[in-house]
Amino acid sequence: MKSVRQTHRFFVLLCCLLVGGLVDSFSVSSTTRSVISRVGNQAVLPCSWKSRLGEEAPPTCHIQWTTPPGIVFEQQGHNKWQAEAFQDRVEVPEEKLGSGDCSLIINDVQIGDTGRYESFMVVDGVKSTKTRVFIQSVKLSVFDHKSHESRGPGEDLVLDLYTQHSLRVVFQGRNSSQWSDLWMRGDEDSERLEKHPVKEQLTMKKLKSSDEGTYKVLDGHGLAVSTVQLSVEERATAPRVQQTWENQAAADDAARSSCSALLLLLSLLVTSFQTLRLL
Repeated sequence: MKSVRQTHRFFVLLCCLLVGGLVDSFSVSSTTRSVISRVGNQAVLPCSWKSRLGEEAPPTCHIQWTTPPGIVFEQQGHNKWQAEAFQDRVEVPEEKLGSGDCSLIINDVQIGDTGRYESFMVVDGVKSTKTRVFIQSVKLSVFDHKSHESRGPGEDLVLDLYTQHSLRVVFQGRNSSQWSDLWMRGDEDSERLEKHPVKEQLTMKKLKSSDEGTYKVLDGHGLAVSTVQLSVEERATAPRVQQTWENQAAADDAARSSCSALLLLLSLLVTSFQTLRLL
């Protein structure tokens, strides 16, 4: 009988733990937004302080955005502060802040920006103290770019670097297991490799079959900004187009020959008709 009571008590406790876990999970997911972006793009982390503070704006909007390591961005009036890793890349538009929009804009997002961000409004508390009011939690996921390109021998390949934080490009041949450095930021242009003077693009000229393989653009932390699978193969389109043109020319010749034959036949019929009338 005692063992039955213990089993029943354990079952009730387990149910409570499960229900508590579900409630906690639901409460977290209901307050956390998700944003997905790719390296080099702009990400907007949504935030509205009216959902927590009501319709009336504080005398001075003092907003904070944080991640687990610390503060990412802080703004009080015209005074702003940015973490070193986000320098010149983050902002909360001041013209929108007063109307309730405290969204954080991250420009030129990086793989390392992935994580959970939380926003707070700092307001006046009792006895001239400051109180932080939680506003919004946002999970940001940043992914690299992936693509497959096909070129013919002698053609060019333009590799997008996507961001000024791209540091180098590495290459792995189709039948190789080794990676080799192809380009480093600051390298001089070569006969076959040229960095665009303004755009974040790298051009490989006059491709050869040995250029077939995988190209990775890496940032300063060795994280992939993009991965490109390149195939170098003979183009089958040009011969087919040439053959089509040849077939069209042959058809045109045949049509002209048929037209000439019809005109000759018509001329003979007219002549024969005129001869019959004279007889």
